Amino acid sequence: MGKSQQAGWVSIRGRYWYGYYRETVLDPETNEERVKKIPIRLGLKTQLNKLKARLVLREEITKRNGQIPEGRVLKDGSVTFEWFVRNRYFPLRKGDWRPETAVTKMDQIEIDLIGKFGEYPLDALDKFVLQTHLNALAERYCQDRVKQDRSYLKSIFDEAIEQEYLTKDPTRKLKTPKNLRPKDKQVLSWEQLWSILEIASRRDRLLLALDMTEALRPSELFALRWRSFDDQNTLTLTETVYRRTLRPFGKTPGSLTKVHLPDGLANELLLWKVECKKASCKASSCQEAKHRKSSPDAFIFPNADGGFMDADNYRFRVLKPLAEALGVPKLNFQVMRRTMATQAQKMGSVKDIQAHLRHSRPDTTANEYMQSLPASVQEMVGSVYLMLMKGGEEKQSITDLPQNATNFSETLPVSY
Repeated sequence: MGKSQQAGWVSIRGRYWYGYYRETVLDPETNEERVKKIPIRLGLKTQLNKLKARLVLREEITKRNGQIPEGRVLKDGSVTFEWFVRNRYFPLRKGDWRPETAVTKMDQIEIDLIGKFGEYPLDALDKFVLQTHLNALAERYCQDRVKQDRSYLKSIFDEAIEQEYLTKDPTRKLKTPKNLRPKDKQVLSWEQLWSILEIASRRDRLLLALDMTEALRPSELFALRWRSFDDQNTLTLTETVYRRTLRPFGKTPGSLTKVHLPDGLANELLLWKVECKKASCKASSCQEAKHRKSSPDAFIFPNADGGFMDADNYRFRVLKPLAEALGVPKLNFQVMRRTMATQAQKMGSVKDIQAHLRHSRPDTTANEYMQSLPASVQEMVGSVYLMLMKGGEEKQSITDLPQNATNFSETLPVSY
């Protein structure tokens, strides 16, 4: 049987895409090897673009030169990185990812990895090629994305070894580049938060106060309906909105739960509910009044059509102008959640803040959200110094006792 170690090429002939590859065969007449060009009709040009045509050709080459009766593809040089990821990796991993998450992850793998290594044979990729690509990614993208790409590479090649496409793992010693772009961990001061609430409109002030107090994710905030509010001090999170789709689940297993509302915030929500009920189209200051309702299924903060608001649109139309008006470098929901976690350090333990942000692990709360505050650090250092000096004063007071003193308590300060 002939053998092929190349991916071939494609071209259009009339209405169809045709693929070609060279195969080394044995000439029965001369008993010598010769190269034979093999043509394959791939499909209509109206149904395939060039990239898809090349993918179909690779699959055909693999079937013709690397398939055994059980239908299992043989591990040879015709298996490219792109083919393996699309046909062996994605189908397995999709079951572990939520549909929306799968789209995001697959898009990143397509852009960052397949776009670079797609045509390379799987066994041609070594540590040097992979490491230099990660280093190049670190110059363009944030550190989270680079770390994710490294994780994807290790996962892909681990699966390739598991499925016996490779015998050696080129990612075993793959390192995360050290020259990563620093993460943006901006937090706001209390003064900045007060200023934001002061100049925000009636609706936005309540929305932002609720978000700042409860540290809600935008997917949770904009999915709130009046049935979530018990008219007292409890708000029940039952669904989220992501990519303009309502979902009956949250980001983590503990995301959808009941959250406590302080009395003042609960009273403001009650007043807003009354306003929504009495809203009239005659009010020139409220163009969306006819869509504001207080029925159980109505959204607490609806858009102009009565549906849920889009987080990106709100960020552009409300948060960005507020930040520009106050000179705040950056204002979004992530900054506000990080701010709440940071400013609450002295108001509760790490476990308290973890429960408040509804994180699965306290490490996420402590390492990613809670930031150090210079004033708090300065106060801590001052407290350490006072404790050290207090010990020195105690020792000095004992050293200065009269030689004939028989009862230490009689000579110590009253505070002791």
